[in-house]
Amino acid sequence: MSSAAMSMPRTGRERGLHLDPVLIGIVMSILLFGLVMVTSASISMAAHEGGDPFVYVRSQLLLALGGLAVAVVLCSVPTLLMQQYSTVLLGLAGLLLIAVLVPGVGHVVNGSRRWLRLAGFNLQASEVARILVLSWIAAYAVRREKELRESLVGLALPLGVTAGFCFALLLEPDFGAATVLFVTAFGLLFLAGARLRWVLLCVLLAGGAFALLLVSASYRLRRLTSFMDPWSHAFDSGFQLTQSLIAIGRGQWFGVGLGESVLKLRYLPEAHTDFLFAVMAEELGLAGVLLTLLLFLALVWRVLQIARRAAEAGLKFQSYMAAAFALWVGMQALINIGVNMGVLPTKGLTLPLMSYGRSSLLVTLAWLGVVMRIHHEVSVTARGAASGTRRTAGAET
Repeated sequence: MSSAAMSMPRTGRERGLHLDPVLIGIVMSILLFGLVMVTSASISMAAHEGGDPFVYVRSQLLLALGGLAVAVVLCSVPTLLMQQYSTVLLGLAGLLLIAVLVPGVGHVVNGSRRWLRLAGFNLQASEVARILVLSWIAAYAVRREKELRESLVGLALPLGVTAGFCFALLLEPDFGAATVLFVTAFGLLFLAGARLRWVLLCVLLAGGAFALLLVSASYRLRRLTSFMDPWSHAFDSGFQLTQSLIAIGRGQWFGVGLGESVLKLRYLPEAHTDFLFAVMAEELGLAGVLLTLLLFLALVWRVLQIARRAAEAGLKFQSYMAAAFALWVGMQALINIGVNMGVLPTKGLTLPLMSYGRSSLLVTLAWLGVVMRIHHEVSVTARGAASGTRRTAGAET
């Protein structure tokens, strides 16, 4: 462990938190934009169901406030605790993914057993497990840095652990979450110093394994074939994608107008969740698409800046945790947008911070609280180093 990390509990006692106003502004912009689009995409569906037309947006708003509250709590917890108890957290992740598979404990929705019902709330176990697994990988990269950088064995162990968790996700089944977790873990280990040739070898092996998984189940094979030629399956397996493409095509440059989408009127399934991007593209056009892309690029860039500053301050674990978030949110946003535009097979992944997704929104905001804590610790460390330099210079004069 670096000396900077060891000194964190002592220096972290300064009054007040050092928050990043730029990151807060970006996150709030995405969050508010998402609330507007969830309102537009869900209001007609909620009204058709005979209930409150604002039920989905009200739920989204409450969960956003709850997620922000959790973020505030985590922002006050030293990240050193996550590093020290990373193995315990990994065990907790395993328990969550095992519990969700137990009949009577795991909750089934649309044929998939991915949720745990807690006090009337369905928690998607994979969302929480993802953070816990990646925090263990970040701690491993610090603890076994030499092995990771110099040998295939050092890379194989964390990838083997990740593969085990991906297998548990596939049993739910949740192919999309397994793909995102594995790719994010690969990226994090590469950033931590794993040699390129070993990473490329593992990528080839993993790519072959995922290709076999794609063709091993009939529903995955149908998704693949419908993705390649959705118009040939426009009224069965390719229905969602064709409706999404029609919606995006109708948007043209500036869209048909906010709230004026036609495809959200029960033509496009999951319009307020997985295919929210298509509704936004129809209503706001290319201008809305570019705005969305710029917001997510800004979010990823800002978090990577925090990761870089943490690395420069000697806070390796904190740097890897911030980088893991940037990789994850960028990857999931890219996959969701790619699915909506027909360049990737349907994965069932939400657009982070924007789509109506209760567990996804809650966990994403919680993880952002950890990132904000990392920014605080970097600021405290940098300020302590600057004060030490000034004292040394004063003593010399």
